[in-house]
Amino acid sequence: MRLGVIDVGSNTVRLNVSTGGEEVHREKVMVRLGDAIERTGSIPADKLDETAAVIERFVADAQELGVGRLEVLVTSPGRQAANGAELIGRLEAAAAGAPVRLLSAQEEGRLAFLGAVAGTRGPSRRLIAVCDVGGGSSQVAVGTRRDGIAWVRSVDIGSMRLTSRLLDDDPPGDASVARARDELARILAAFLPPAPETALAVGGSARALRSIVGSALGADELDEVAGILARTPAKEITALYGIDPERVRTLAAGAVILGALQERLQVPLRVVRGGVREGAAVELARRVEAA
Repeated sequence: MRLGVIDVGSNTVRLNVSTGGEEVHREKVMVRLGDAIERTGSIPADKLDETAAVIERFVADAQELGVGRLEVLVTSPGRQAANGAELIGRLEAAAAGAPVRLLSAQEEGRLAFLGAVAGTRGPSRRLIAVCDVGGGSSQVAVGTRRDGIAWVRSVDIGSMRLTSRLLDDDPPGDASVARARDELARILAAFLPPAPETALAVGGSARALRSIVGSALGADELDEVAGILARTPAKEITALYGIDPERVRTLAAGAVILGALQERLQVPLRVVRGGVREGAAVELARRVEAA
C-alpha cells in the first residue's frame, strides 16, 4: 500500500509518499507560518487560507498517486500560535477526511529519531542522539536502535523564529550571529543530554548546511559555515551552493542552533536523510500491517 504523510511545519508544508519503506514522491511549499507567529503570536487569516489550500492540493495529489492511507501532521505552529486550534480546524476541513494530528514536542522528537535511525546502520545498543532543527522549535532525542528513545527534549526556538528575532538582515553579520549564540546559550542553560556515542542531524537546515561544508558537522565545520553565512549575501549563497533562497534566509540561524546543540552533545553531527515524516511513515506502516 502507498502511504502518505503531510507535515505542516513553521517553514514548509511537505508531502512524502512511500511504498514498502521507499520514498516515491515528495513535494514542498514554503509557507513561513513561524515568521508570523514570532512577530504577532498568531497565524493571520491569509496564511490560514494559504496553508489550507496547500493541504487541499497535496491531498488531491496523494489521491492521484494512489495513496491508500494518508495523515496530516502539525508540528510547532499548532503548539505555538495563539490560534493553533483554528489552524487545526482549517486543516481538518481541507484534508478530505484524512486524519489531522497535532504532535506534541515529545512526539515530534520521537518520530524524528525513528525516521533517522530507520535509514542508518550500526550496533543496536549504541547510544544515538538525533537533532531535528525545525523552523519553530528544535528537538533532541537520545536512545538506541534496539530499545528506542530514553531521553527527549524540545527547545522552543527554531531557525525561522531565531531569524525573525535576531538574524533578519542580509547578510546577518558577525555581530548578529554573536548575539544569536548568546541567545542560544541562555535558552540551553539547563539543557543536559546524556552523552551519546554518535549523533545524527535531520531537517532542512542540516541538509542545506551539508551542501556548504559536507555531511560531518563538527564544531569547526559549524563555526566555519556560520561565518560564511554571516558575511555572504543570500543571492551569492544560492548561486554558489544551489540552496533555495527561502532556505538561505533562515540558514544562519539553523547553523547557530545546530552549533549550540553539537557543543552540548560533544560529538560531531552526521547529516542523514529521514526525520519526522519518515518516522511517521514507518509508524503508519506498522499500524496498517497490524490492522
